[in-house]
Amino acid sequence: MKSLLLSALMAVAALAAGPVYELTGHIQPAGVAEVSLFGTDTPFRDATLSNAAGKFTFKKIEAGTYSVAVFFSARGLARRTVEIGPGTADEHRRVNVNLEFENADFFFADAVRRRHSISARQLGVPHKALHDYDDAQKELARHETDSAVKSLEHTVALAPQFAAAWNELGTIAYRTGKFERAEQCFRRALDQDPQAFEPLVNLGGVLVTLRRTAEALDYNLRAALAQPRDVPANSQLGQAYFQAGNYDLALKYLERARQIDPTHYSHPQLYLAEIHSRRGDRPAAAADLEDFLKHHPDWPQAAALRQAIAALRR
Repeated sequence: MKSLLLSALMAVAALAAGPVYELTGHIQPAGVAEVSLFGTDTPFRDATLSNAAGKFTFKKIEAGTYSVAVFFSARGLARRTVEIGPGTADEHRRVNVNLEFENADFFFADAVRRRHSISARQLGVPHKALHDYDDAQKELARHETDSAVKSLEHTVALAPQFAAAWNELGTIAYRTGKFERAEQCFRRALDQDPQAFEPLVNLGGVLVTLRRTAEALDYNLRAALAQPRDVPANSQLGQAYFQAGNYDLALKYLERARQIDPTHYSHPQLYLAEIHSRRGDRPAAAADLEDFLKHHPDWPQAAALRQAIAALRR
C-alpha cells in the first residue's frame, strides 16, 4: 500500500465551520472536578465544573477533535480525547461521552503539589500579568486567538518567569502552524520551570513535527518516563521511533497510546497501520484503520481509508 500514513495525515484540517454542538460527559470515578476542554485543531479552551455525580456540559462547541482534561484535587490530572461532529452526535447535536479513568491515569502527587504550590519565581508575578493571563483564557474560549496572543505576550513581558504563559503561547503557535515559535516558547517555559511536564511533552511534540528525531526521542522519552500513561508522550515517542526506523519500539509506544485513548488526536492507529503495512501484515493494518474510523467517523478521507481497508482485506 502506497504511503497510507502520509496521505491520511494530510487530512488533519479541522472540519468546516457549521452547526455547533453540546458536549455532555460523565466522569468515573465520580466527583466534583475541574473540567477543561482544549481544541486540538484550533486554539480553543474552556472550563467548567462537574457535579458530585461527575457530570458536566459544554455548549456551543464547533465540530472537531478536543482534549478533555479532568482535575481532582485529591487525585490529580487525567485526559481523554473526544470527537465532536455529525458522526458522534445525536439528532439534537448532543455528544455524550463516558470518561472512565484508572488511578494510574492521573498525574501523581508531585503534579498535584505543583498545581497547588507557587515557586519563589512565580511569587514575583505581578497582579497585572495574572489578569492578562486570565483574559487570554477567556479570549480563547471566544475563539479570539489574536487577542489571546497579545494578552499572553503582555503577560510574559511583565513576568518573563511565568512558565504557564510561555507554555500557552507555545500551544497557540503550534496549533496555528508556527512550529519554530512554538519551540521557542516551550523552551522558555522549561527554562523558567525545568520540572514542568506540560512544556516538556509539548516540546517533544514540536520536535517530532519538525523531524528533529534525535531530540524528539530525548524529550519524549523523558516525558514518558515522568508520566508513563500520558498519551501524547507515548504516541510522540512512538512517532519518533517510527522516524528513526525502529519499528519494534514504535509499535510498543503507539500501541500503548492507542490502548489508553483510542480517539487521541495524534492518531496512533495510522502509524500502526503504516508499520504493519510496511511489514506485510495486511490484516493487522486493516484492523488498525478500522479501529481508527470507529473513533473518527467524520474523518475527511474516510472513504479513501475504507477503500484501503477493502484492498488490505482482499
